[in-house]
Amino acid sequence: MKFATLLRTFSCLCLCSIGTTLAGGEGWLTDLEAAKQQAANEKKNLLIDFTGSDWCGWCIKLNKEVFSHDAFKNGVKDKFILVELDFPRDKSKLTDEIATQNKALQKEYSVRGFPTILIADEKGRPFAKTGYRPGGPDAYVAHLNELLAIRDSRDASFAEAAKAEGVAKANLLVKSLRSLQIGDEMVGKFYAVEIDAIKAADPKDESGFIKQAETKQKFSAFQEQLNDLGSKGDFEGVMKAIDENLAANRFDGDLKQQILIFKSITFMQLKKPEEALKCLDDAKAVAPEGQIAGQIDGLKKRIEAGMKK
Repeated sequence: MKFATLLRTFSCLCLCSIGTTLAGGEGWLTDLEAAKQQAANEKKNLLIDFTGSDWCGWCIKLNKEVFSHDAFKNGVKDKFILVELDFPRDKSKLTDEIATQNKALQKEYSVRGFPTILIADEKGRPFAKTGYRPGGPDAYVAHLNELLAIRDSRDASFAEAAKAEGVAKANLLVKSLRSLQIGDEMVGKFYAVEIDAIKAADPKDESGFIKQAETKQKFSAFQEQLNDLGSKGDFEGVMKAIDENLAANRFDGDLKQQILIFKSITFMQLKKPEEALKCLDDAKAVAPEGQIAGQIDGLKKRIEAGMKK
């Protein structure tokens, strides 16, 4: 398994070219700007599907079980504009223009795994993220309707904040941003206006939101540094960056725990399983009751099983 794929485990859509077949079938657009314009005109939201239509097993399963069914298409037609952003291995499926667009959007939306389904407003600002879910088309439509409530709550809080001042205004904006189900990295990218408003309304950062957001942004940048080095096969460089970060004690708590997991993964790439296991023990010790403690145990079992082969 590639380094970038392992790293993602824990960090843890109407212009079509003639002859192009969309995995989701008819009704899906491939030009996001055109989809945004249509969503604005029809007062709908965007459902953006980042997919690998000819290689990603879960993407294919989602298409087969959900997107290809009339129950899904009828269930979403009054609420969503459907957008498919495909990353096929068969490059002939896309025009160069669409392939370039998709690659840029993958980076813009911080998408690191497939399928990633983003629910966004007509401006393209995401407010919820999901993926494959079992249960078929009716259950998936019900799930999407639940996610739409996040936008209703977001917009209501934004409207209320517009009438408030000072810390009260900041707290309303913080509450709204924290309710979004898209991850901190996308919040930082797509809600910079609201973050700036929080800073202005709460210069002393009484809510603690700004400090927390800045820490997470720095961590995201560090993850990207590791991912870039790993994608080039420079695992010695990855290890050096990790050790420098740990020595400087730049992050603590669950963020430090994740860094130790990255270090374990790097040791595996360097074929040093004993050192990898030791790093996982150190990682679990940082937050033994944390959210990813169980994942650490699972990774240890995989390494130990590999050592016995």
